[in-house]
Amino acid sequence: MGEVKNLQRDAATEKLKELAEDIKVCMFCTDLGSAPFQTRPMGLQQIDDSGNLWFMSSSESDKNAEIQNDQDVQLIFSKNSDAHFLNVFGKATILRDKAKLDEVWNGLAKAWFTEGKDDPKITLIKVQPTEAYYWDTKDGKMISLIKIAAAAVTGKSMDGGIEGRLRV
Repeated sequence: MGEVKNLQRDAATEKLKELAEDIKVCMFCTDLGSAPFQTRPMGLQQIDDSGNLWFMSSSESDKNAEIQNDQDVQLIFSKNSDAHFLNVFGKATILRDKAKLDEVWNGLAKAWFTEGKDDPKITLIKVQPTEAYYWDTKDGKMISLIKIAAAAVTGKSMDGGIEGRLRV
């Protein structure tokens, strides 16, 4: 069993930023009350200093329509290669904010918004976390792999993980 380390406020925001910015792409889940809920990959644009996660989306997307009906969303980040995992529940808000768009815009977005930053379909989605949980390694991937191998050989349990709640 790994170590449980719950984090609050600034420490929680830092851990959220560390993991989400490293992973960059999440499964963005909407319509959580239905079975099955709707999910699709989304690229994270930014995490602000308050811990809000920012995405770009088309005003014509199913995702935007689903958020207008129900603001509850789940973001699932996973980077198996580094054993970094993050599960975020939050409230999503759809915004049109030119200043924020200028801040988060990147050239790759033009693949979806052919008119660039002036594309009338661009909206921003701000997700304010209400609950988050993370799983990480204490010592990094390489040391964790060595510990796992040693545990398998010796028969002793491996204690290389760290997990906890993030209260942003």
